[in-house]
Amino acid sequence: MAGNVIELTDANFEAEVLNSDTPVLVDFTATWCGPCKALAPIVQTLANEASGNFKVAKLDIDDASETARKYRVMSVPTVLVFKEGKIKGQHVGLTNKETLLKLINS
Repeated sequence: MAGNVIELTDANFEAEVLNSDTPVLVDFTATWCGPCKALAPIVQTLANEASGNFKVAKLDIDDASETARKYRVMSVPTVLVFKEGKIKGQHVGLTNKETLLKLINS
């Protein structure tokens, strides 16, 4: 993924997600995960359409295992929506754009 998708690490998670003034959709993913690869273009589309209303980020659970453990991500893809530093929505597994938009807007 490129473009408007923020690459998260254990080091920048707090600054980019927990301290964000706007909601953040975080795609917990892994390079070896087939469904994650199928979700990637949907996440990219959301990032391209966000227009400042929300941020879209991805976190590789193998590269940022501390954060993945902290949020108890047991399977990928897992999408969490954070607002004001708290989890406000969650979806586990492959999904569609409409479901992710509902998570962001709820």
